[in-house]
Amino acid sequence: MLNEFLILMKSELVLCCIIFLLLFIKVGTDMTNERLVPLVQVLLLVNVVASFIFNQEGTLFGGLFTTNALMAFQKSILSIGIYLISLLFADWLKKSEHMPEFFILMLSAVLGMFFMISSGSLLMFFLALELSTIPVAAMANFDLEKKLSSEAAMKMILSSAFSSGILLFGISLIYGATGTINFAEIPALLDGSPLQILAFVFLFTAFAFKLSIVPFHLWTADVYEGSPVAVTSFLSVISKGSIAFILLTTLYKVFAPMQEIWYNMVMLLSVITMIVGNLFALRQQNIKRFLAFSSIAQVGFILVGLSSNSPHGTASVVYFILIYIFSNLAAFGVAGAISQQTGKERIDDFKGLYQTNPFISWVLALALFSLAGIPPTAGFFGKLFLITAGASKGNYFFITVAALNLIVSLYYYLRIIRAVFMDKNDQPIEKIILLPATKLGMLICGAGIILTGLLSWVYDYITSLTM
Repeated sequence: MLNEFLILMKSELVLCCIIFLLLFIKVGTDMTNERLVPLVQVLLLVNVVASFIFNQEGTLFGGLFTTNALMAFQKSILSIGIYLISLLFADWLKKSEHMPEFFILMLSAVLGMFFMISSGSLLMFFLALELSTIPVAAMANFDLEKKLSSEAAMKMILSSAFSSGILLFGISLIYGATGTINFAEIPALLDGSPLQILAFVFLFTAFAFKLSIVPFHLWTADVYEGSPVAVTSFLSVISKGSIAFILLTTLYKVFAPMQEIWYNMVMLLSVITMIVGNLFALRQQNIKRFLAFSSIAQVGFILVGLSSNSPHGTASVVYFILIYIFSNLAAFGVAGAISQQTGKERIDDFKGLYQTNPFISWVLALALFSLAGIPPTAGFFGKLFLITAGASKGNYFFITVAALNLIVSLYYYLRIIRAVFMDKNDQPIEKIILLPATKLGMLICGAGIILTGLLSWVYDYITSLTM
């Protein structure tokens, strides 16, 4: 029994060990950031390796906790993401006065995300969601001397509290309509009654807040702009990826009998989210706000794949989030390096960047090409599989709108690439000095963007996990 517990909760236990180790180091030693950051990077690399081995399928605590090969791989994707964050923002972390606290908060949030992915009931899901949300609000306020950071934290707290209230109300309605909150028991008790539809709308609204689905996205740009770039990247990639993973389980398994109802809702919100995200991204001048609305548009494409309710849909979403982690973190890594050393975050400041910083210019270009879905980057294959999955329902008007939004997104991504490579600037950004860890993180992201698309076995492996 103990061996089963240790193996099934392996990912969660490894994170707990790292968190407690950091607590002991913070309280009991005077280790400098220069020594502690490489130690944490090694521990997170160990966490990535551990996430891929000794994975088994099973349940614990009477079905409250469940895991299988697909859930283990989803946790591995998130583990890769937090390892890359520790590399890409090493310079900022080493200069931070409260660096151990940052990792403790981040890993606590990821621990909640792991429990959320493995939750077997709505109660477990709610507790895990709160564990993954509260530390992020503290992370948003990590630049204590900046007013914008405090405003970002306040907006994060208020929006999270509002969505949590909506989620709790939806859970209570589900329990009132079905008499259970266990994921395994709910599907057999769904009959599409008005009360059940209302309960589902409340539940989905809570997901929409966390994923920044339009019209529940209004907090996103302000929080992204006010937070440190490392926190913004965490919110954009890790947080959204985890919510997308649990949304897959919720729609495909728990609410599968109500597919005809939620398909129309997902389709409509997908179209609105893509259009609004693209239109607002066109107007942004701050790079973090730009990437915020870009991520909103990307969520619209994730919903296209989600709408299929098929193994192909599951595989396409998981595959796209893996690509999205490499692509978005590469873009945020470049933005963070420039912001840390120059304080510049406006897109106009990026003009002529290639003159002085060819390496990070190519990393940024590769990331933006992938986000735009331009071949041969992995983003092209990710968007292709999402749209193919969405087309399985035969709603070609829906797919046409998605394809047209792809064209719109090309404009604002290429606008930045033009500024970096073609526009002249008499005072371009000076040479950015990258730490070896930061350069390694950018190289891993670049390799991931290329190889994830070209190596077909990656998608085949993800597909095999969904069967």
